[in-house]
Amino acid sequence: MPRTNTTIQLIEFKGTTLPVVVITLRSLHAEALAEAASALFGDDEFFDGDAALLELSKLVDVPDADWRRVKQLLKTHGLNVIGVRGGSEQLRYGAAFAGLPTYPAGERSTPVPAAQQTEPAAPPPPEPAAPAASAATLYIDRPLRSGQQVYARGGDLVVLAAVNAGAEVIADGNIHVYAPLHGRALAGAGGSAAARIFCTCFDAELVSVAGLYRTFDGGVPVDLAGRPVQVRLAQGSGEEAGKLIVAPLLTD
Repeated sequence: MPRTNTTIQLIEFKGTTLPVVVITLRSLHAEALAEAASALFGDDEFFDGDAALLELSKLVDVPDADWRRVKQLLKTHGLNVIGVRGGSEQLRYGAAFAGLPTYPAGERSTPVPAAQQTEPAAPPPPEPAAPAASAATLYIDRPLRSGQQVYARGGDLVVLAAVNAGAEVIADGNIHVYAPLHGRALAGAGGSAAARIFCTCFDAELVSVAGLYRTFDGGVPVDLAGRPVQVRLAQGSGEEAGKLIVAPLLTD
């Protein structure tokens, strides 16, 4: 019999969209970081093995930074550090020596939670652009279980079933959840401060618009629990501008 010469492709390249959490650090002292992380995430894993990029532009030189301890600290909260960006040459050199590659600034990523009602890592533009009108809306009509994630790239996300605890819905535009929201919802993931979250039954773990987060580790306030809710960023130039507003949605 003639022999068939079959060549097996040992390496294949495929494009993919991988959410990356950007963590802006203002200190590299392990004890201070551990205290801050515990205040944000508690003592358990908050993330589900998400990739994390360390933003160093807010740091001053820290010659004796213990990158191994920083990586391990974030690992305890479910984050896998893949590299750094920004900061001084000395900081980047130290990170590279510890095995952390350097990435260029300006890559779009999923932001990391900040303390409740704090400023986002990068302030939104004065006139944020809404998602393009031609972007398709993504519809989800099945319940999302813990650990599942749905991302509507470039448009809105409409969810017609429950988002269970531990599940995550992300959209560059608005998010509409016409069912109980028990998990996490992140609107304006591409940076649009005009994006909003609408929910008919609110019981979220975390909500975010354009990188500004609010968590509900202690439970949702009584005036919001189980009610229709709207989440948005306050606009304008007043004292409230840029703050995350979570308020009952008036349907009457």
